[in-house]
Amino acid sequence: MTQISNGKGLSFVRRIYLPRIIGSGIGLFSVLSGVLPLQLPYWVVALLVFNGLGWPHLAYQLGLRSQAPYRAEQRNLMVDSLMGGFWAGTVQFNPLISVTILAMMGMNNVAAGGQRLFVQGLLAMGLGMVAAVALFGPSLQLEVSTVQVYACLPMLTLYPLALGWVCYRLAIKLAEHKRSLSALSRTDSLTGLFNHGSWKDLLQLRFQLCQQAPAQAVIAIIDIDHFKTINDVYGHVVGDCVLRQLSVELKRNLREDDVPGRYGGDEFGVILPGCSLEHASQVMERLRQRVNEYRNEQLPQLRISLSIGLASFQPGFADSMVWLNEADKALYAAKQSGRNKVNVARGEVVPLRLAYPD
Repeated sequence: MTQISNGKGLSFVRRIYLPRIIGSGIGLFSVLSGVLPLQLPYWVVALLVFNGLGWPHLAYQLGLRSQAPYRAEQRNLMVDSLMGGFWAGTVQFNPLISVTILAMMGMNNVAAGGQRLFVQGLLAMGLGMVAAVALFGPSLQLEVSTVQVYACLPMLTLYPLALGWVCYRLAIKLAEHKRSLSALSRTDSLTGLFNHGSWKDLLQLRFQLCQQAPAQAVIAIIDIDHFKTINDVYGHVVGDCVLRQLSVELKRNLREDDVPGRYGGDEFGVILPGCSLEHASQVMERLRQRVNEYRNEQLPQLRISLSIGLASFQPGFADSMVWLNEADKALYAAKQSGRNKVNVARGEVVPLRLAYPD
């Protein structure tokens, strides 16, 4: 858990690095335009230069080297806010410079941590203002010079663009993560096929499409014969290899529109849209033969066979579960009659002219 948190924290540190460089760098000129006319001590200018040019890199290193990067970066953001408040007080609350600095700081805190960080940032800004007033005395400068207007323009334009770009990139990454998580939630981790729930959802969708616009479609339920014996004799590692091998053969032998999925422990389901029962029988027989011919050099005695039940869509089916149940009955009949064969649902006939390819 700590490693995961640290990973997210490092990402947070890297994400803020560039906006801080830009914001601190161009903010330097805004504050400098207000500090120089006041003839303050030299250390104030030196501190301002360090804050604008050196602090972003120091903050970055502090975040990277910390054992808790996320918390370190939140502390860095509070330092940003503290210094923002300090500079607002130092320039005697010049309206343009102060509002520019404090608004950019508030925007940054909201983007980085939402309401909580925004409130914490406000408190840090207030503390910085108090420190400035304590050092330089209370004063108010309401006049804004032309130089100060031009000095604040980069801060008002470039920094929001930089922050917006970072937020945009973050949104893109979040969308990618969401798609990846969605794919993982629909996929069986062992075989890479649709998992039970996703495959049944797709079966329901296909059933509805067939009802709305009558069309041919067939579903197949595939069972690996004596799979428990394979696990008991050769071990679960070999059993997993058998499952993966079947998934490979399914992908290799099916059309692009066909939908294979892992229906259960050693059972697989396939939806074959726009397919006749005759063609589906040919496809499944070819699959059965390919799997039956599979040999493993390290386990030459291992044999794999499949029992397959087929059922085509019928307009009279009440729902997709009835359709699925018909295929399941056909599978059960195939297993009862000796296994290692393709069987169609009761009442359905494959034309006698059918010849299974080698």
